[in-house]
Amino acid sequence: MTETPKNQKTSLFFKFLNGVEIVGNKLPHPISLFALFALAIIIISAICDAMGVSATGDLINRSKGIIETQTIKTVSLLNKDGLVYIITSAVKNFTGFAPLGTVLVAMLGVGVAESSGYIPALLKHTVKITPKQIITPVVVFLGVMSNIASDAGYVVLIPIGAMMFMAYGRHPMAGLAAAFAGVSGGFSANLIIGTTDPLLSGITDAAVKLIDPGYIVHPTANWYFMFVSTFLITIIGTLVTDKIVEPRLGEFKMSDSLRKEMAVGNGDLSETEKKALKIANWTTILMIVGIIALCIPQNSLFRNPSNGSLIAGSPLMNGIIFLIALYFFVPAVVYGKVSGNFKSEKDVCKALGASMESMGGYIALAFVAAQFIAYFGFTNLGTILAINGANFLKEIGLSGIPLMLLFILFSAFINLFMGSASAKWTIMAPVFVPMFMLLGYSPELTQVAYRIGDSSTNIITPLMSYFAMIVVFAKKYDEKAGIGTLIATMLPYSMSFLIFWSILLMGWMMLGFPVGPGAPLMLG
Repeated sequence: MTETPKNQKTSLFFKFLNGVEIVGNKLPHPISLFALFALAIIIISAICDAMGVSATGDLINRSKGIIETQTIKTVSLLNKDGLVYIITSAVKNFTGFAPLGTVLVAMLGVGVAESSGYIPALLKHTVKITPKQIITPVVVFLGVMSNIASDAGYVVLIPIGAMMFMAYGRHPMAGLAAAFAGVSGGFSANLIIGTTDPLLSGITDAAVKLIDPGYIVHPTANWYFMFVSTFLITIIGTLVTDKIVEPRLGEFKMSDSLRKEMAVGNGDLSETEKKALKIANWTTILMIVGIIALCIPQNSLFRNPSNGSLIAGSPLMNGIIFLIALYFFVPAVVYGKVSGNFKSEKDVCKALGASMESMGGYIALAFVAAQFIAYFGFTNLGTILAINGANFLKEIGLSGIPLMLLFILFSAFINLFMGSASAKWTIMAPVFVPMFMLLGYSPELTQVAYRIGDSSTNIITPLMSYFAMIVVFAKKYDEKAGIGTLIATMLPYSMSFLIFWSILLMGWMMLGFPVGPGAPLMLG
């Protein structure tokens, strides 16, 4: 569905990306590939267990809230206990796979919004009133900001980013990539405090107690740096999309079936469609106002009952996916009814079923991906890799900016093997936070460096829990798309974010700016 631009023949970087894509796409189907990964983990775990592979380090005991010196051993999946785990945990691994419920619930709302014609109409209207020149930074910026709503950006903004680009006559894969770069590559940037901040700061605070029991790391520890990072990621993401990713993709040729499904084009809305869109939009506004009103009281059902927060541990954040699904579903039903696309509730139910039919490939992929990720955690292979790598960094004796840059690279590398930001930080914080504190660096600075490395490679690691879902989204616009396609498309973002975000930190350290309120770079 794409054509290779002629100028790609003279670009070594494009040739490199093409090579990555070709090699990656020659791998088996993603379902088969994750199944092979799972099989490899089973075999490797048995070998490492037989060899006595282990690692010792200071780790946070999350249940006790203390830091303990622990020896982590490889757990084999080829002995009696391991085989029992494989057999008995398969269903739990699948149903407990974090993205599965999130994706399916959100897609119920989004799918109805597509079927009703609401999203196509909204995109047509958006094209009429929004300058084409700003669509890329808007998509990247919204992606960065979406992490305030936890994982909602993955399942909502990324597919809509593709549709927005297509509505402007641009390549939808570029829109998907721009949104993915903002949502996942910019995971640690934001203008306001999100759900990730209290999670990571809590782990950092526990690690700090090894050195200074009276030191407190607040959720706002990185806010200044993350605020500025939002604009950096938006700028870099825009330049990479417009100058590298979209030119490499070439011209997009929409299939007849996709054109009919999306119903996008340059045509004007009919008077009935305009009326339906207006009423649906007002419905959305009234729902937003209603939620805001319900959030205001201190005893609001949306607030955390223990501290009154609307962010940390609140029903608002925990239920955000369901609320987003409703925010698509209700206006979509209103639009469909007013426009005549929905004649009765049977049409709505049909649209709900159709939205789930389109996710069949993802559900199959999620099953094998869930087993692989669960096996990797069960065998302790990722933990052992992280601890041994951390011990190596601890022993080499670097300091200053070179030490921080090496730590960023180490975090980026470990992220390729462990997708969860909190799981990695639980392992790494007890090692690096005290070590860097003894060298005079604040725990807040260490946390910033970790977040840069962690975010930069989110978009190129198949172990990131939503990666498989993005591959499924990509296949809608390129039937030949596979893991290689997505990695090759996202690699320029990953490299650029890692380089320029590190440069920002270097400049920040040289200027001596605090990374957050009451969070200096150096101790004492």
